[in-house]
Amino acid sequence: MELADKIHFISAIELFKGLSGEEIRVIAEEAKVREYQPGELLFAENAPRREIFLIAEGKVELFKTTAYGDEQRITFFARFDFLGEGSLMDDAPHSTSARAVEKSTILTLDRELFRSSGSIALVILSNITKVVSRRMRYANARLMNATSQYESGKTRQEHDLLGYRDVPYEYYYGIQTLRALENFNISGVTLNFYPDFINALAMVKMAAARANNELGLLPAELANAIIQACQEILDNRWHTFFVVDMIQGGAGTSTNMNANEVIANRALEIMGYEKGQYEYCHPNNHVNLSQSTNDAYPTAIKIAVIKANDRLVNVLQDLIKSLHDKAREFAGIIKMGRTQLQDAVPMTLGQTFSAFAVTLEEEVHNLNKAAALFLEVNMGGTAIGTGINAEPKYREKVIPYLRIITGLDIRLARNLIEATQDTGDFVSYSAALKRLAVKLSKMSNDLRLLSSGPRAGISEINLPPMQPGSTIMPGKVNPVIPEVVNQIAFKVIGNDLTVALAAEAGQLELNVMEPVMVQSLFESMEMLRNGMKVLRERCITGITANADRCREMVHNSIGLVTALNPYIGYDASTQIAKEALEGNRSVYDLVLEKGLLSKEMLDKILAPENMI
Repeated sequence: MELADKIHFISAIELFKGLSGEEIRVIAEEAKVREYQPGELLFAENAPRREIFLIAEGKVELFKTTAYGDEQRITFFARFDFLGEGSLMDDAPHSTSARAVEKSTILTLDRELFRSSGSIALVILSNITKVVSRRMRYANARLMNATSQYESGKTRQEHDLLGYRDVPYEYYYGIQTLRALENFNISGVTLNFYPDFINALAMVKMAAARANNELGLLPAELANAIIQACQEILDNRWHTFFVVDMIQGGAGTSTNMNANEVIANRALEIMGYEKGQYEYCHPNNHVNLSQSTNDAYPTAIKIAVIKANDRLVNVLQDLIKSLHDKAREFAGIIKMGRTQLQDAVPMTLGQTFSAFAVTLEEEVHNLNKAAALFLEVNMGGTAIGTGINAEPKYREKVIPYLRIITGLDIRLARNLIEATQDTGDFVSYSAALKRLAVKLSKMSNDLRLLSSGPRAGISEINLPPMQPGSTIMPGKVNPVIPEVVNQIAFKVIGNDLTVALAAEAGQLELNVMEPVMVQSLFESMEMLRNGMKVLRERCITGITANADRCREMVHNSIGLVTALNPYIGYDASTQIAKEALEGNRSVYDLVLEKGLLSKEMLDKILAPENMI
């Protein structure tokens, strides 16, 4: 890259706005040009920060490694974006990693260049403050109202049915989203808590733009700008501007308009216009063309639930595998089975964990079966299913695009009027989540009972100690992981009731209660997914068995006589049981004492392979 090209490129980057031509030239002369291949790291988490990276060509992914070793994508950066600016502010290591997604040309600047020039550093630090504020909006939105986060005093005026309002200039959303922020400060849980939902909205809008373009309803330049804006959202950009509360009146209209406005304003920028110049790209006339909230919103919900279900099932399968591993590990440990909390007959500890695994395996099929119902959508039905304001051929065009974009076998509902008002699929999937939650809670109850003690309880297993259990009782360690899974289950069961009541509240051609159903489903899925990860990583994999304790309770249990009945007879078994109870004696010892069986024979009968 020639010096003139460097100067032109650097001048267009937000970080260097306000610098003089000579200062830009100094920076350009010091900039090193590097080529990165796909998959190559620019920098790694916890590595020292030494450089600023300016993206001249290509695409870079920013990601973070979770406590479980998984990679969590944060966002993508492209031409004119920059990374590593924090190196100018402190000496802390990188908190994230960045790698090239495609072949990329990057300019790098050593931080010492800026530290040696006070005037340049002052301007850049001022620009960094604005950028950091914008990038942190997502985190701040969890702590404070999004409408209070202004980056400058500049505004743009927008109007709607109710009049005119000033919208902060930097924001990609518009007047209708602003009104929703003011009207629905309800749960504090906003759209950007659920990236799957935001991405699904972008997929729906992208498919609509392609269909409208094919039908000649949307010019190519406009359609391409909308499609590019949607793709950027799928690349985890602009999620911070999806700010309306998940629970809202209006049957999801505020959510739909939030998406329409963000996409429209980004498309305007792509075409070279200013945000708010809606004569060139309008949220309703162009982004929402051939749609209504009543078909676009539920279609996006269904796509998002299917995607989220895939990740939920993956976590469930990991948990099942860990339970099977424990079943094999404990296969040779004999213990007492119990019914009604009373001694029943012997079994192995491995069978206990195998039963946990198998009962959860059933839920994989159950969840996928319920999620498959969401493949049927009402896209093209518009307001009530009649397709008003949409070209007759629109629905047959938009569905194939949805299939391509989502990778799902989406199909059009047989009766769009019925599909627009029916929420039975939500009820079925919520019930599947509840069923999984109930099973997880029952398993957690069992883990708490089996580990109770450690001296005055059952104490057949040890749960890994996670934290001190009392502020007053030294040495106490509680089963905190099963306890939190129990509480997750209670919340999911409550959410299922909410979904059922909301579904029942539908009236005539539309159910306006869909927002609370959506919030309930997404909350349940996220809590179950996180809960199962924690259960697996911080409990199941670390469980150990108290084999001697298990064997001791088998030998002392009255229930042992049931296993001996075929060998010593019913009458002798009854007498042994009676004497054991009255004298607080061991069944095992009494059988040997009375000479009913030899020790060799008794041990053979009680061998795990014979007991099961």
